[in-house]
Amino acid sequence: MSSPITIRPVTRQDFDQWLPLWDGYNAFYGRSGETALANEITAMTWSRFFDAYEPVHALAAESGSRLLGLVHYLFHRSTTAIAPNCYLQDLFTNEASRGKGIGRALIEGVYERAQAAGSGRVYWLTHETNHTAMNLYDKVGERSGFVVYRKMF
Repeated sequence: MSSPITIRPVTRQDFDQWLPLWDGYNAFYGRSGETALANEITAMTWSRFFDAYEPVHALAAESGSRLLGLVHYLFHRSTTAIAPNCYLQDLFTNEASRGKGIGRALIEGVYERAQAAGSGRVYWLTHETNHTAMNLYDKVGERSGFVVYRKMF
């Protein structure tokens, strides 16, 4: 990469470059083809980034005029703290950009925004088989030891 990497909030003009990254992220987790997210979910997700009443945000990693990665995060209240928590929900870089520090830069971008918002914690989940990502996560965060349970409806 000859151009420096910039981490910045997404703009409405980014949609055409954001969408393939979003689709790649979802495909990684098995949401493609017959199991793809409904178009309405993608449209709502995108619109939330630009709604001042929504606590959902998006950053992009850009080199030159090309988006190389995305991160989505949101703020929420907690019963154990006054300050909001920051949940890093989605992180993805295009395949050609992996291993070049972009994922770390996106996480650090979320850290900066969480600190600016007064959040005392950033946390995220990954699948137990996502060993490549966990190699990075072990360097930029700590494992909480909690196990996630869920019930789908």
